[in-house]
Amino acid sequence: MDFIKRAGLYLRQKIGRTALITLVMSAIMIFVLAGIIIQNAAIQATNSAKNAAGTTVTLSANREKAFAAMRKSQESASSSSSSSSTTRPTISLPGVSITTAEKIAALSNVAGYQFSNSASVNASGFTAITTTSKSGGAQGGPSGDTSTQGDITISGVSTTAAETNFKSKAYTITSGRGITSADKNTNNVVIESELATSNKLKVGDTIKVKTTATTSKTYEMKIVGIYKAKTTSGSSSQGGPGQQSDPANTIFSSYTFAGTVNGDSTTVTSVVYTLTDSSKEAAFTKAAKKLVSSSFSLTSSSETYALLMKPMKNVQSFANKIVWVVGIAGTIILALITVLMIRERRHEIGVLMSLGESKVKIVLQLFSELFAILVVSLVIAGVAGNFVGNAVGKQLVSQQTTATQTTTAGAGFGGGNGGGSGAPTTGQTNRNTMSATGSQVQTLKTKLSGSAMAELGGLGLGIIAIAVVAGSTPIFRLKPKKILSNE
Repeated sequence: MDFIKRAGLYLRQKIGRTALITLVMSAIMIFVLAGIIIQNAAIQATNSAKNAAGTTVTLSANREKAFAAMRKSQESASSSSSSSSTTRPTISLPGVSITTAEKIAALSNVAGYQFSNSASVNASGFTAITTTSKSGGAQGGPSGDTSTQGDITISGVSTTAAETNFKSKAYTITSGRGITSADKNTNNVVIESELATSNKLKVGDTIKVKTTATTSKTYEMKIVGIYKAKTTSGSSSQGGPGQQSDPANTIFSSYTFAGTVNGDSTTVTSVVYTLTDSSKEAAFTKAAKKLVSSSFSLTSSSETYALLMKPMKNVQSFANKIVWVVGIAGTIILALITVLMIRERRHEIGVLMSLGESKVKIVLQLFSELFAILVVSLVIAGVAGNFVGNAVGKQLVSQQTTATQTTTAGAGFGGGNGGGSGAPTTGQTNRNTMSATGSQVQTLKTKLSGSAMAELGGLGLGIIAIAVVAGSTPIFRLKPKKILSNE
């Protein structure tokens, strides 16, 4: 083991050169470690967001088919009528049969499901919140005739706990309780805190609403909970203009009550199924399509999730490139340094070889020298690598998230809800899904772990091994006599 002792003596004797190589190798190790840390953090964030979001499939009316039927009806009417007057186009969206929805829920791979229904009504005995824009116009709501639109939206759900806004903490219960499965076939409701405060309402009180039909009907509801909306988006497109654009005017009830108000307790607007195994999503969708007609569509959250995860995928890819580029560059740099070291140490190598030292041990001495420097560099990288990874990671996530948000805003999701039924569209559901899990990918929690250091150590050994082999190749062609005679 004399070559190890010689390696130690050389490093101490050439302290300046040793320090310089240590700095070079430390820089290489820091950036490689930063790449590994960012890559691991991106993978963890992706998996965490995927587990939080889950895989969902939404069953709702097929809007494309409804629009096609509307256009066909318009063309037929225009060709058969000589009148120049035109009527505003309308579409009819069928409701999802609860019986059919429950059959689909009985399929394998369904972890849970959420019925959603919606009704537009007018406040009776209390006042809805009015929101107007700076230009004086009402925010949200469809244009044109609004005679069938009320100032209150009743959002019927299976449970508020499974509703997207409550899951994402955009809405939180501040008093009483939320809607549960036990509220099925009851008139229990949960109202927003601003609506409750402005009308001096509390848990246990009763309120009344009137339907918007010509022969209006009054319904009495019991307040069992009050929630706080932390966002101004909510129901902006869930119903009529003005008041309904404010989320404070959304009242949550059981889906059965919303159906009763609509005059149809056998259907719901949409159903969201949460799957147990995302890998079996295609099989579930195929089986579910056999139970519904072409008037309905099954929309998966995969596309939305893929877009949501795009920033992390890009960060992960960039981090992987950092590891490869820095690793390759580091190998080349260390190989060149090794070649230069050998050229300067030709006399030393010649003496050792003339004394009978094998070429293999001389190469092992060079490896031992770089290995000792690698150990010190790993310690330095362990201290600085996490800080570098955190700084670079934050910048990457910020850039990628901004780019993805711009793309999303430009492309958009879905359209408005035809017919003004007050039901959330697929596009709104996708945006809500992104809101529910968006916080998962806004930050990158970099963390130095033992596995990261072990991976760095393995890469470091590989780098110096390749560098030593590449740099010491000329040694195997040298002869002691030739070396010493040229000195």
